Amino acid sequence: MEDEAFQHVVSVFSSLVSWVAAGAIMFGGVVPYIPQYRDIHRTQNAEGFSTYVCLVLLVANILRILFRLGRYYDDALLWQSIIMICTMLVMLNLCTNVRMAADLSTKRRSFLATDSKDEEVRIPKRLFLDFDWTYFWSWSRFVDYLQCVLAFTLVAAYTAYLLLDSVLFVETLGFLAVFTEAMLGTPQLYCNYQNKSTEGMSIKMVLMWTSGDTFKTGYFLLTEAPMQFWTCGLLQVFVDVAILFQVYYYSRYPQKPVSHTVSHTTSAKAL
Repeated sequence: MEDEAFQHVVSVFSSLVSWVAAGAIMFGGVVPYIPQYRDIHRTQNAEGFSTYVCLVLLVANILRILFRLGRYYDDALLWQSIIMICTMLVMLNLCTNVRMAADLSTKRRSFLATDSKDEEVRIPKRLFLDFDWTYFWSWSRFVDYLQCVLAFTLVAAYTAYLLLDSVLFVETLGFLAVFTEAMLGTPQLYCNYQNKSTEGMSIKMVLMWTSGDTFKTGYFLLTEAPMQFWTCGLLQVFVDVAILFQVYYYSRYPQKPVSHTVSHTTSAKAL
């Protein structure tokens, strides 16, 4: 009788741990962006955050969802991708609103041609696309980002549907999803290099990146996951450490003076 009670307790505890682990997998990836979102919303300054981070995660998670069509994986990972896509769209919406409110003189750019009668958004009418690689992913309205994401999703989904029977294509799709996510920190690394500063970037976000990527890579190594998984994990950790070095270097050796003439409240440095 006691053995049955003990086995029941162990079973309940095991189920609880599984639910907690699944919840951590689904929502753990969005936690690093909470402090960054709060910093941008508080300071009304999005200069220190690279929206290309959003682009990388959107592409990676869309590809991962399509990869599931050819290779089954855990439902928690599927929901992780869906939640991450929603989070990145929220971040893009905030950054677009803040940047356009901060500089009304910015020339408006769009992804698709439009007949909008809103005089505030003066977008010249084109036959189809108002597309310029110079301004790619630097558009004026959130709806333009949505249009781009939708266009990429439709093209990728159609391609996956046509080539789903090819094992080589499915495996390549899975590798591209993992490798794209491994490149997550490179837009922020380049943004910091261009600005010669890490001001406006949430250090908490990068620390969470580093701890999460280190744990994930260790898990891949301990479970003898395929080589591309732990290789990409090591690459992520390397990029995270490089960003942390930028934080140290640019704070120790400032490359540009801090502006005190900005009209909105950017004096409070994001930590």
